[in-house]
This record gives sequence, structure tokens and C-alpha cells, in this order.
Amino acid sequence: MSSVTVTNRTTLALQPLEPLFESPGLPEFDLPEALTEVYGGPLGFSEPRLYVNFVASLDGVVALPAEIQSNRMISAHSEADRFVMGLLRACADAVLVGAGTMLTSPRTLWTAEHAYPPAAPLYGELRRSRRRPPRPTLAVLSGSGSVDPRHPALERGALVLTSERGAARLRGRLPRAATIVAVAAEAPVDPETAVETLRRRGYELILSEGGPTTFGALVAAGLVDELFLTTSPLLAGRSSRSARPALVEHAELLPATTVEAKLLTLRRAGSHLFTCYQLPSQQTPGER
Repeated sequence: MSSVTVTNRTTLALQPLEPLFESPGLPEFDLPEALTEVYGGPLGFSEPRLYVNFVASLDGVVALPAEIQSNRMISAHSEADRFVMGLLRACADAVLVGAGTMLTSPRTLWTAEHAYPPAAPLYGELRRSRRRPPRPTLAVLSGSGSVDPRHPALERGALVLTSERGAARLRGRLPRAATIVAVAAEAPVDPETAVETLRRRGYELILSEGGPTTFGALVAAGLVDELFLTTSPLLAGRSSRSARPALVEHAELLPATTVEAKLLTLRRAGSHLFTCYQLPSQQTPGER
């Protein structure tokens, strides 16, 4: 395995991702050279933008509900996947997650350095060059207010987007650094309202790691601009004994709605594939 120099003291022991396809004319941020080399090319976003990151098994499973942080298991503990996750977080102004994702990730902080600690100096350099604060703001979407107040991520200034009833449930229970934002009278919270609330607060680049239910709601509302999808070579399997969600849950698209993605980039690390798709801003009716 090759190494890419980060500083004169630190190296990333990662084989650079192999670029297989790249659409011409994509936006480019001024990434630190080592990030560009390990990622296998440039990365950037036009603004405003909402982009999503997932890892899925070869048979389309994105979560194992009985397992804590099952995305690591699904990714086959891929270091390249963790690196890309960190890079996407380092670009974001805010990271949006659903309450279910927070519940199944009791130790996750949704910061770049938490995803891939060896590249922390580079992620920090990228954020400084873009004049962003050290870490993106975490936004938790929970219409009912069913959030664990002991979760460590809430102590870092997270926003909890909820209903008025959810706000009443949480008032006085969260750490002082967390902010409760009532964006609806009743649950569930409309995803468009939640995204508009973040935009009004100045968050132009929003990364969603919100889970398949949140992703389904965002896609159904036509709010997702880009999907970053890591395909792991593992087969997860399904049975009648447990629900193993796919990429989109609780949102039926076909045949009434067609969401046709356009491939923007394709990279490879061993048997893992890293794709980025552009999703249409407006959905078109499908043929019955």
C-alpha cells in the first residue's frame, strides 16, 4: 500500500482512489494536494447544494438495525470509505441526520476528523481555506423530539429541528450548546421546511447522512442535488426475521414518479466502487 504525505510528520497510508469516469466541467474546490491525490482527482460543489452520502452492500442493504454503527460493517471496514466520508463532511456547512440515525450511532460526532482521524490536519486546512468554522454544524431532524439528550454530538452546538410539541418535550433536557428549532406545529417535520430553515441560517452546503427514511423524504420532495454512493463488495442478505432497509425507505417513487440519476464520477478502491450521481431538481411523472 502506498502512502501520501500530509505534512513532513504525517502520512496517509491509503492507496489513492482510481478514477474511472469523470464528467467534464464539474466544480472544484481548492483542496490540499494530498486530499486531491488520495481522492483521485478534484472535488467541489456549486452553492447552494444538498448532497447525500451512503454506503450500501452489493445487494442494496444500507443498515443492519440490530448492529451499532452498521455502516462500518457494511463497508467491510473500508479505510477509503471513511476517508471519503471525512472529505464530504469537511466540505459541508451542515450535516443533516434523522433521529433514527442518531439513535443507532450513539458515539458518532459527524465531523470529518471523527470519520478518518489520520486526515484531520488536511480536513482542517480545507475548511480554513474556505473560511469555514472548524467543524460543520450538526442538524438533527426529529418531529417528535425523540432525541437522546445524552448523545455527545449534542454538546457541540447541534441544532434539533422539530415540531412545537417536540420542542416542548425537549425543553430543559438538552445540553446548553444545543439549539431547539421548532419548524412545524406538529410532527412529522416537512423536509422542505427543514432545509429552508437551514438555508436561512446561512448553511449553503448541506450534507445529509440521515438514513434511508430521511433520504426518501428528501428525494420525494426533490431536494437532493447529488448522491455519493459507496458500493461495498459484501452481500448482506435479507430474511423475514428482520428488516434491512435499502437506500430509499417509506417513499414510493415508481411508477408515479421518475427520479433518474446522472452519473458524474466513478472511482475504485480495490473491489469498492465510489459513485457520485446528480439527481434532478424536479421529478417527472413516470409512465403507467
